[in-house]
Amino acid sequence: MDQKNRLVRDYTPMRLENSGKTIRTRQLEGQEYKETLTKKLQEVVYGYSSTKEKRKSLTRLADMMEVIHELTYTHGATIEEIEHIRQHRRKERGGFKNRTLLIEVEE
Repeated sequence: MDQKNRLVRDYTPMRLENSGKTIRTRQLEGQEYKETLTKKLQEVVYGYSSTKEKRKSLTRLADMMEVIHELTYTHGATIEEIEHIRQHRRKERGGFKNRTLLIEVEE
């Protein structure tokens, strides 16, 4: 995996330096941070979709949640607000427990 120009977890730079690698980093702000988090979410979703092993799948789901938490904070919101919206949408529209695939809609 390419180690350049990607958002990494907080302890990754220290781990790389402790392993003898020389690194260069910078902190992201504002819109650039949101956009980079969105790319990270896509990266993690791809990793999840290409994983078959249960433990790795659960790890990828946890990674998605971590990124979603950070994206939530960039909007000045809380996880509790997101959970409230999720519950409201579930009550109004349902969830996905029925596993229904919509094949076609004719006008």
